[in-house]
Amino acid sequence: MQVKVLGAAGEVGRSAFVVESEGSRVLLDYGVQMHREPLFPAHVRPKDLDALVLSHAHLDHVGGAPLLYLSAGPTCYGTPVTRYLTELLLHDFLHISGPVLPFDSDAVRNFSKSYSPVGYEEEVRIGGIKMLLYDAGHIPGSAITLLENGSSVAYTGDMNTSKTQLLDGAKLPSLDVDVIITESTYSYSDHPDRNEEEKRFVEAARSVVDNGGVFLVPSFAVGRAQEIACILYAHGFKGKVYMDGMALKTNQILLENGEYVRDVDYLSKALSRVEYVTEWGTRQRAVRDPSVIISPAGMLVGGASVFYNSHVAKDPRSAIAIVSFQVPGTPGARLLERHEVKLDGKRYSRVRADVQRFDFSSHLGKTELFNFFRHKVKGSPKVIVVHGEKEYSEGFAETLRKEIGLDASVPKVGEEIEV
Repeated sequence: MQVKVLGAAGEVGRSAFVVESEGSRVLLDYGVQMHREPLFPAHVRPKDLDALVLSHAHLDHVGGAPLLYLSAGPTCYGTPVTRYLTELLLHDFLHISGPVLPFDSDAVRNFSKSYSPVGYEEEVRIGGIKMLLYDAGHIPGSAITLLENGSSVAYTGDMNTSKTQLLDGAKLPSLDVDVIITESTYSYSDHPDRNEEEKRFVEAARSVVDNGGVFLVPSFAVGRAQEIACILYAHGFKGKVYMDGMALKTNQILLENGEYVRDVDYLSKALSRVEYVTEWGTRQRAVRDPSVIISPAGMLVGGASVFYNSHVAKDPRSAIAIVSFQVPGTPGARLLERHEVKLDGKRYSRVRADVQRFDFSSHLGKTELFNFFRHKVKGSPKVIVVHGEKEYSEGFAETLRKEIGLDASVPKVGEEIEV
């Protein structure tokens, strides 16, 4: 087997890896890195691929997929819910960034036609390669991919072993493989205690709403928005809660694919406490109501949260709760670092609302990631450390070498690793 790295090398985003074995070629993810002009992985010819396998429906893992379907493309595999969520994200991506994207809605339709849904632990043959997907616990439908053909490769995608209000956490057996391609997003720090962070979040929301303000929660539409609704419900928040944007379509997809969440009845009850914002009149009422507003986009790049932010930012009684990872250079990152926001489409101004950060990460933290390798990984696989900032990825690779004795390294884009 051979692994070729096309992206996510010393960086977060544009994940893409080709696994080749005895003439069969499988592409694992084909994502995008979000900038003013999105960055895509290194080129691969669709006709050279036997399959595309998607780990989960986040743009940094699926945003480049339509490039493989400008005409005919390979069969795409992933869980059923990943298909629906990916279609939703790709159409929204076109809506927001269409003029700078090298594909159109026809390519997204071609992608959808080529999709072959696969359940967890359902064996699929791709040429001579056997493929299995295991629950990664990251977002609904996320998967750890195992490829076998004499030699074996495991690709973590993004994963989380901890239980959350929305998901149960990763479910996979011990890995005894030749190569592991692992994420390292938070390999440099641990996350706070989840339950305590949830309590802190709900207490902050109560305080703001009781004081007559708006508690704005810019959230990723897929996973994080629903998690926030579940947190508020679990901790008995009684105030008004609005939800807007693409999160509403995500809600419907998850309720219709309830086997991919921890408890679909619980999710349904949590969402029943939420007022859906479907027209401008409700949106304008929401910013005047003492309430919690859950709205994409999580990094304030487009979406209804941009509208809410421009209003809430002016109010010293209100607060903006950052609950998602912020890519450097995005409006959300600037808000978090400088407490500045672009108001009314004009120059950046300092916000009057409070800006708070809450860690509800759906990735493994430093200790959890290390323990995954210590307790779940058998034998002496070669470890390819990806999907993390370069210095942190290199630090984690060094830890794996020194503490466990694994052959771990951070690749470069274009690098080929023999198994």
